[in-house]
Amino acid sequence: MRASLMLLLALALAAAFPVAQTRTAKTLDVYVTDVEGGNATLFVTPSGESVLIDAGNGGAAAARDVDRIMAAANDAAVKQIDHLIVTHWHGDHFGGLAELAGRIPIRNFYDHGANVQPNAATDEFLQKVYPGLTGKAKHTVVKPGDKIPVAGLDWRVVAAGGGGLKTPLPGAGRPNPTCASYKTQDPDATENAQSVSSFITFGKFRIVHMGDLTWNKEFELMCPVDRLGAAEVFVVSHHGQPISNSPVLVHALRPRVAIMNNGLRKGGQPDAMKILLSSPGLEDLWQLHFSYLGGQEYTAPGMFIANPEEASVPVAPMTPPQPGAGGPPPPQHNGTAYWIKVSAQSDGAFTVTNSRNGFSKTYRARATS
Repeated sequence: MRASLMLLLALALAAAFPVAQTRTAKTLDVYVTDVEGGNATLFVTPSGESVLIDAGNGGAAAARDVDRIMAAANDAAVKQIDHLIVTHWHGDHFGGLAELAGRIPIRNFYDHGANVQPNAATDEFLQKVYPGLTGKAKHTVVKPGDKIPVAGLDWRVVAAGGGGLKTPLPGAGRPNPTCASYKTQDPDATENAQSVSSFITFGKFRIVHMGDLTWNKEFELMCPVDRLGAAEVFVVSHHGQPISNSPVLVHALRPRVAIMNNGLRKGGQPDAMKILLSSPGLEDLWQLHFSYLGGQEYTAPGMFIANPEEASVPVAPMTPPQPGAGGPPPPQHNGTAYWIKVSAQSDGAFTVTNSRNGFSKTYRARATS
């Protein structure tokens, strides 16, 4: 009997050993969740450490968006958010934060500092709500060049508070040829230009998330020399709007894959799509939604789109309605929402999956990575 018990114990230990070994080979998983033209991107490391960039919309949409974030967290078996980065103080990026904090523990908060674009609702949140959230955790105001301490990753803040990295990242620093044809846009005094922007490295895999950093700030960061270098995946800036996503950034990154967290009528305009789709080395563009603003003329194939609109999308791009209170409200997608997931290996290979249809595509490691 004792011999039988010892044999069973030995078999159990032998079975457990391969499981323990496979944990070291797990992927970095990135969930680009659908928060209707806002942002909430969840990173989960092989060790299970989590980083969430932004928390979706506020107001009546907060519960909906937090439900979607929590669905991604549950899929990844995440029980707490170890690090939460607020890129900037616009409601489509921080609006769901209080709701989220009531649903899951948040250990560390990062932001660029004070709001530079006065707004009654934002300022009330920062004065009355945010201190209560950060008071239960650790709060850090980041600046360009800072590292966020995530085990197994090299997480660099490359822009924040209106400033950008001055010293090139390792392997970067070459002259950027697209700077010669750069055309400046109007100065941006909004919170977008303050965005906390991140360059994340996992072994040979690199992914970039710039928040809503705008056109002129991209130029300051990327010219006359490219301070970032190439990346495998680019989470498209500013929901795919042409106020961001200049060639000096996008074409210098040379992403193999771009993932656009757009809404039905937010992002995907032809001017931005032309830059994205002409980026050297781009293999695929993945989108959270079809874009009315791009129409069928400027869009990814349907299998690469996570949340297709039920109505038919016109071929020609739509002319955006005039902004202001009198304009029609943007269409909302309040049913089941689907994410786009990246699963990256440390050798630089990665797989992107559309959770709506299960379609996935694997990108082999670059020979020169």
